[in-house]
Amino acid sequence: MDEYMTTEEVAAWLKVAPSTVCRWRMAGKGPRVTWLSPSLPRYRRDHVMVWLEAVAA
Repeated sequence: MDEYMTTEEVAAWLKVAPSTVCRWRMAGKGPRVTWLSPSLPRYRRDHVMVWLEAVAA
């Protein structure tokens, strides 16, 4: 099963502030997000990896 990560976990992994991940999410520029509830965003690790590969290209 794919691992779901919090905004804080993604931020720590990418070495950016959690607010940066939130800004990317709100602008539609960050990794694909899955909403577990209206206030509970989660990121699948494989979606973050796909996003990283796309922005690094």
